[in-house]
Amino acid sequence: MTLAKRIIPCLDVDNGRVVKGVHFADVKDAGDPAELAKKYSDQGADELVFLDITASQQGRDTMKNVVKKVASVIDIPFTVGGGIRRLEDARDILLSGADKVSINTAAVKNPELIAQLMEIFGKQCVVVAVDVKKRYCEDCKGKKVFKDKDRKYWFEVMIYGGKQGTGLDATKWVKEVESRGAGEILLTSIDADGTENGYDIDLTGAICKLVRIPVIASGGCGSPRHMLDVFAKTNVDAALAASIFHYEKSTVDKVKKYLKKSGIRIRI
Repeated sequence: MTLAKRIIPCLDVDNGRVVKGVHFADVKDAGDPAELAKKYSDQGADELVFLDITASQQGRDTMKNVVKKVASVIDIPFTVGGGIRRLEDARDILLSGADKVSINTAAVKNPELIAQLMEIFGKQCVVVAVDVKKRYCEDCKGKKVFKDKDRKYWFEVMIYGGKQGTGLDATKWVKEVESRGAGEILLTSIDADGTENGYDIDLTGAICKLVRIPVIASGGCGSPRHMLDVFAKTNVDAALAASIFHYEKSTVDKVKKYLKKSGIRIRI
Protein backbone atom coordinates (compact mmCIF):
# COMPACT_ATOMS: atom_id res chain seq x y z
CA MET A 1 0.00 0.00 0.00
CA THR A 2 1.31 3.46 -0.87
CA LEU A 3 1.94 5.84 1.98
CA ALA A 4 -0.37 8.82 2.42
CA LYS A 5 0.99 12.04 0.94
CA ARG A 6 1.93 14.71 3.47
CA ILE A 7 0.98 18.40 3.58
CA ILE A 8 3.65 20.51 5.31
CA PRO A 9 3.28 24.24 6.06
CA CYS A 10 6.61 26.07 6.20
CA LEU A 11 7.62 28.85 8.56
CA ASP A 12 10.50 30.90 7.14
CA VAL A 13 11.71 32.80 10.21
CA ASP A 14 13.86 35.94 10.27
CA ASN A 15 14.56 37.75 13.57
CA GLY A 16 11.81 35.84 15.35
CA ARG A 17 9.04 36.57 12.82
CA VAL A 18 7.61 34.47 10.01
CA VAL A 19 8.37 36.07 6.64
CA LYS A 20 7.69 35.25 3.00
CA GLY A 21 9.57 36.38 -0.06
CA VAL A 22 9.85 35.75 -3.79
CA HIS A 23 12.89 33.91 -5.21
CA PHE A 24 14.36 33.99 -1.66
CA ALA A 25 14.30 37.83 -1.65
CA ASP A 26 11.93 40.79 -0.96
CA VAL A 27 10.68 39.28 2.29
CA LYS A 28 7.54 40.55 4.04
CA ASP A 29 6.26 39.89 7.54
CA ALA A 30 3.68 37.10 7.75
CA GLY A 31 3.13 36.63 11.51
CA ASP A 32 4.18 35.05 14.78
CA PRO A 33 5.79 31.58 14.49
CA ALA A 34 4.04 29.97 17.48
CA GLU A 35 0.60 31.36 16.54
CA LEU A 36 0.88 30.14 12.94
CA ALA A 37 2.33 26.78 14.01
CA LYS A 38 -0.59 26.12 16.38
CA LYS A 39 -3.12 27.14 13.71
CA TYR A 40 -1.63 24.75 11.13
CA SER A 41 -1.33 21.92 13.65
CA ASP A 42 -5.01 22.39 14.61
CA GLN A 43 -6.00 22.41 10.91
CA GLY A 44 -4.48 18.95 10.44
CA ALA A 45 -0.99 19.60 9.01
CA ASP A 46 1.02 16.35 8.84
CA GLU A 47 4.28 18.06 9.75
CA LEU A 48 5.77 21.51 10.14
CA VAL A 49 9.05 22.90 8.81
CA PHE A 50 10.76 25.87 10.51
CA LEU A 51 13.65 27.49 8.61
CA ASP A 52 15.76 30.23 10.18
CA ILE A 53 16.49 31.75 6.78
CA THR A 54 19.29 34.15 7.71
CA ALA A 55 21.18 32.07 10.31
CA SER A 56 23.71 30.53 7.87
CA GLN A 57 24.25 33.77 6.00
CA GLN A 58 24.80 35.68 9.27
CA GLY A 59 26.95 32.89 10.71
CA ARG A 60 24.79 32.54 13.81
CA ASP A 61 22.89 29.75 15.54
CA THR A 62 19.20 29.03 15.07
CA MET A 63 16.95 30.84 17.55
CA LYS A 64 16.35 28.08 20.10
CA ASN A 65 13.88 30.12 22.15
CA VAL A 66 11.57 30.46 19.12
CA VAL A 67 11.95 26.74 18.36
CA LYS A 68 10.94 25.92 21.96
CA LYS A 69 7.85 28.14 21.73
CA VAL A 70 6.72 26.48 18.51
CA ALA A 71 7.39 22.96 19.85
CA SER A 72 5.30 23.70 22.94
CA VAL A 73 2.10 24.42 20.97
CA ILE A 74 2.11 21.61 18.37
CA ASP A 75 1.81 17.82 18.46
CA ILE A 76 3.02 16.97 14.95
CA PRO A 77 6.53 16.16 13.64
CA PHE A 78 8.64 19.31 13.47
CA THR A 79 11.72 19.90 11.31
CA VAL A 80 14.09 22.80 12.01
CA GLY A 81 16.81 24.15 9.72
CA GLY A 82 19.08 27.16 9.36
CA GLY A 83 22.45 27.72 11.04
CA ILE A 84 23.06 24.06 11.91
CA ARG A 85 26.77 23.58 11.29
CA ARG A 86 27.90 21.00 13.85
CA LEU A 87 26.61 17.96 15.75
CA GLU A 88 26.22 20.18 18.83
CA ASP A 89 23.90 22.54 16.93
CA ALA A 90 21.72 19.62 15.88
CA ARG A 91 21.63 18.25 19.43
CA ASP A 92 20.58 21.67 20.79
CA ILE A 93 17.76 21.94 18.26
CA LEU A 94 16.48 18.42 18.96
CA LEU A 95 16.61 19.11 22.70
CA SER A 96 14.63 22.32 22.07
CA GLY A 97 11.74 20.23 20.74
CA ALA A 98 12.45 19.52 17.07
CA ASP A 99 11.96 15.98 15.72
CA LYS A 100 14.27 16.42 12.72
CA VAL A 101 17.04 18.77 11.66
CA SER A 102 17.50 20.15 8.17
CA ILE A 103 20.93 21.06 6.82
CA ASN A 104 21.89 22.65 3.51
CA THR A 105 24.95 24.93 3.51
CA ALA A 106 26.70 22.78 6.14
CA ALA A 107 26.03 19.60 4.13
CA VAL A 108 27.62 21.08 0.99
CA LYS A 109 30.63 22.41 2.90
CA ASN A 110 31.09 19.25 4.98
CA PRO A 111 29.24 16.25 3.43
CA GLU A 112 30.55 13.96 6.21
CA LEU A 113 28.21 15.79 8.59
CA ILE A 114 25.26 13.95 7.00
CA ALA A 115 26.63 10.54 8.02
CA GLN A 116 27.67 11.81 11.46
CA LEU A 117 24.15 13.10 12.15
CA MET A 118 22.63 9.86 10.88
CA GLU A 119 24.89 7.70 13.08
CA ILE A 120 24.13 9.65 16.26
CA PHE A 121 20.50 10.71 15.87
CA GLY A 122 19.18 8.19 13.33
CA LYS A 123 18.37 8.50 9.66
CA GLN A 124 14.78 9.57 10.37
CA CYS A 125 16.11 12.78 12.01
CA VAL A 126 18.23 13.95 9.07
CA VAL A 127 16.72 16.11 6.33
CA VAL A 128 18.99 17.61 3.68
CA ALA A 129 17.56 20.75 2.09
CA VAL A 130 18.55 21.21 -1.54
CA ASP A 131 17.90 24.73 -2.89
CA VAL A 132 18.10 24.74 -6.66
CA LYS A 133 18.38 27.30 -9.47
CA LYS A 134 17.94 26.68 -13.18
CA ARG A 135 21.06 27.58 -15.19
CA TYR A 136 20.88 27.98 -18.95
CA CYS A 137 23.98 26.90 -20.87
CA GLU A 138 25.38 26.42 -24.36
CA ASP A 139 27.93 23.82 -23.34
CA CYS A 140 26.53 21.88 -20.36
CA LYS A 141 29.53 19.57 -20.09
CA GLY A 142 29.33 17.16 -17.17
CA LYS A 143 25.78 18.23 -16.24
CA LYS A 144 22.43 16.45 -16.57
CA VAL A 145 20.77 18.52 -19.30
CA PHE A 146 17.10 19.51 -19.55
CA LYS A 147 15.43 21.42 -22.38
CA ASP A 148 13.11 24.42 -22.27
CA LYS A 149 11.87 25.00 -25.84
CA ASP A 150 15.22 25.29 -27.66
CA ARG A 151 17.35 26.23 -24.67
CA LYS A 152 19.37 23.77 -22.60
CA TYR A 153 19.70 24.07 -18.85
CA TRP A 154 20.85 22.27 -15.70
CA PHE A 155 20.01 22.61 -12.00
CA GLU A 156 22.62 24.19 -9.69
CA VAL A 157 22.66 23.68 -5.91
CA MET A 158 22.66 27.02 -4.05
CA ILE A 159 23.74 27.74 -0.45
CA TYR A 160 23.52 30.57 2.10
CA GLY A 161 19.77 31.03 1.60
CA GLY A 162 20.08 30.93 -2.18
CA LYS A 163 22.71 33.69 -2.26
CA GLN A 164 25.71 31.64 -3.41
CA GLY A 165 26.16 29.11 -6.21
CA THR A 166 28.17 25.93 -5.70
CA GLY A 167 28.70 24.59 -9.23
CA LEU A 168 27.13 21.33 -7.97
CA ASP A 169 24.65 19.59 -10.25
CA ALA A 170 21.54 18.92 -8.14
CA THR A 171 20.96 15.55 -9.86
CA LYS A 172 24.40 14.34 -8.68
CA TRP A 173 24.21 15.97 -5.25
CA VAL A 174 20.93 14.28 -4.25
CA LYS A 175 22.43 10.86 -4.97
CA GLU A 176 25.44 11.69 -2.79
CA VAL A 177 23.15 13.00 -0.03
CA GLU A 178 21.21 9.72 -0.09
CA SER A 179 24.36 7.59 -0.07
CA ARG A 180 25.73 9.47 2.96
CA GLY A 181 22.65 8.67 5.05
CA ALA A 182 20.04 11.43 4.67
CA GLY A 183 16.54 10.28 5.59
CA GLU A 184 14.73 12.82 3.44
CA ILE A 185 15.32 15.59 0.89
CA LEU A 186 13.61 18.99 1.07
CA LEU A 187 13.80 20.16 -2.55
CA THR A 188 13.16 23.86 -3.23
CA SER A 189 13.05 25.53 -6.63
CA ILE A 190 14.34 29.08 -6.08
CA ASP A 191 12.95 30.05 -9.50
CA ALA A 192 9.44 29.01 -8.43
CA ASP A 193 9.70 30.21 -4.80
CA GLY A 194 7.00 32.72 -3.85
CA THR A 195 5.68 33.03 -7.41
CA GLU A 196 2.52 31.02 -6.61
CA ASN A 197 2.66 29.65 -10.18
CA GLY A 198 3.10 26.02 -9.16
CA TYR A 199 5.93 23.66 -8.27
CA ASP A 200 8.76 22.96 -10.74
CA ILE A 201 7.44 19.63 -12.04
CA ASP A 202 10.51 18.91 -14.23
CA LEU A 203 12.92 19.38 -11.32
CA THR A 204 10.78 17.50 -8.80
CA GLY A 205 10.04 14.61 -11.15
CA ALA A 206 13.72 14.22 -12.09
CA ILE A 207 14.94 14.20 -8.47
CA CYS A 208 12.25 11.72 -7.33
CA LYS A 209 13.41 9.26 -10.02
CA LEU A 210 17.02 9.45 -8.81
CA VAL A 211 16.58 8.66 -5.09
CA ARG A 212 14.66 6.16 -2.97
CA ILE A 213 14.36 8.31 0.15
CA PRO A 214 11.31 10.61 0.54
CA VAL A 215 11.35 13.94 -1.31
CA ILE A 216 9.41 17.03 -0.18
CA ALA A 217 8.47 19.43 -3.01
CA SER A 218 8.88 23.12 -2.18
CA GLY A 219 8.62 26.43 -4.00
CA GLY A 220 5.75 27.90 -6.00
CA CYS A 221 2.54 26.61 -4.45
CA GLY A 222 -0.31 29.10 -4.92
CA SER A 223 -3.37 26.87 -4.93
CA PRO A 224 -4.59 23.37 -3.97
CA ARG A 225 -4.43 22.54 -7.69
CA HIS A 226 -0.65 22.97 -7.61
CA MET A 227 -0.40 20.31 -4.89
CA LEU A 228 -2.62 18.00 -6.92
CA ASP A 229 -0.36 18.54 -9.96
CA VAL A 230 2.86 17.73 -8.10
CA PHE A 231 1.37 14.58 -6.52
CA ALA A 232 -0.21 13.42 -9.79
CA LYS A 233 2.78 14.14 -12.05
CA THR A 234 5.73 13.15 -9.83
CA ASN A 235 6.51 10.53 -7.20
CA VAL A 236 7.01 13.16 -4.49
CA ASP A 237 6.12 12.18 -0.90
CA ALA A 238 5.08 15.55 0.50
CA ALA A 239 4.19 19.08 -0.58
CA LEU A 240 5.48 22.03 1.41
CA ALA A 241 3.81 25.45 1.15
CA ALA A 242 3.85 28.83 2.84
CA SER A 243 2.05 31.73 1.09
CA ILE A 244 -1.16 29.79 0.44
CA PHE A 245 -1.53 29.20 4.20
CA HIS A 246 0.01 32.39 5.65
CA TYR A 247 -2.24 34.63 3.57
CA GLU A 248 -5.25 32.34 4.02
CA LYS A 249 -5.82 31.61 0.34
CA SER A 250 -6.68 28.17 1.62
CA THR A 251 -6.38 26.12 4.81
CA VAL A 252 -4.68 22.80 5.45
CA ASP A 253 -7.98 20.98 6.01
CA LYS A 254 -9.54 22.41 2.82
CA VAL A 255 -6.48 21.41 0.78
CA LYS A 256 -6.61 17.87 2.18
CA LYS A 257 -10.32 17.47 1.41
CA TYR A 258 -9.72 18.68 -2.16
CA LEU A 259 -6.81 16.26 -2.65
CA LYS A 260 -8.75 13.31 -1.24
CA LYS A 261 -11.70 14.10 -3.52
CA SER A 262 -9.23 14.22 -6.43
CA GLY A 263 -7.99 10.69 -5.69
CA ILE A 264 -4.79 11.45 -3.74
CA ARG A 265 -4.19 9.24 -0.68
CA ILE A 266 -4.09 11.69 2.22
CA ARG A 267 -4.61 11.63 6.01
CA ILE A 268 -7.71 13.56 7.13
